Amino acid sequence: MRKKVTKAIFPVAGLGTRFLPATKSVPKEIMTLVDRPLVQYAIDEAREAGIKDFIFVTSRGKGALEDYFDMAPQLEQELRKKGKDDLLEILKGTNMDSGQVAYVRQHKPLGLGHAVWCARHLIANEPFAVILPDDVIAANKPCLGQMVEAYAEHQGNIVAAMEVPEDKASAYGVLDIKEDMGRIVSTNGMVEKPAPGEAPSNLAVIGRYILTPTVLRKLNKKQTGAGGEIQLTDAIAAARAEGEEVYGFRFEGERFDCGSKAGFLQATVAFALAREDLGGELRAFLQDILYSEKAAQ
Repeated sequence: MRKKVTKAIFPVAGLGTRFLPATKSVPKEIMTLVDRPLVQYAIDEAREAGIKDFIFVTSRGKGALEDYFDMAPQLEQELRKKGKDDLLEILKGTNMDSGQVAYVRQHKPLGLGHAVWCARHLIANEPFAVILPDDVIAANKPCLGQMVEAYAEHQGNIVAAMEVPEDKASAYGVLDIKEDMGRIVSTNGMVEKPAPGEAPSNLAVIGRYILTPTVLRKLNKKQTGAGGEIQLTDAIAAARAEGEEVYGFRFEGERFDCGSKAGFLQATVAFALAREDLGGELRAFLQDILYSEKAAQ
């Protein structure tokens, strides 16, 4: 019987140094994109894909992240007293049931592969998802939901992938394509951050994965790769080398790299423009700015 994907790992142990000084006291994952923390977008996507158990790999200083998913009785009481039922409903989506969420610590920043390995005891012998909250994907059907459907058909390991310019490939894990079947590609493996000009393709891996327990076993070896870190892509490639299939999945949607300031700003504008309550006013503001800049040239 094929096992469903019901567990997801969220690696959130990073220090967020690119967003200092904001991240001196606020975990990057709860910085707000319009009016929701980055991590809320990831949680909502996972829920819609059928995820039931949420595993956060954290580090020191992430207490505010843990508190975010807890109940807020005093706030809820105040909203109820004032008849603000719409806000109460919004708050419900931020609460996690007891036992549904778990936190494990990554004591040293040894790479994404190490962060996933830290959650191994909570995964056991099941397929699992990995979601990087920095990668926010705007899509009619959530990206992970698309991947869960592909997993039900193909099994194996499935990684979300997108085409990138050749000169940007060295910043990603890149797929070595065996057969291109359109939405799905079979692979010979993948290369983490290839040297410029040495990428096997321009199809890069981004922050959504559905993986098998074999990958966790490969991570047990704690072998370091690019940057002296334990790379998740190396463990996936090792599973492929043993004959386990690895597929790249071209998802439908637009990915924003919210781990960078420019990407975060782009996502803020895009998501705000898509909102009925904000889009009109913001669009008029942006048009005024662009018109003023053009007139000044």
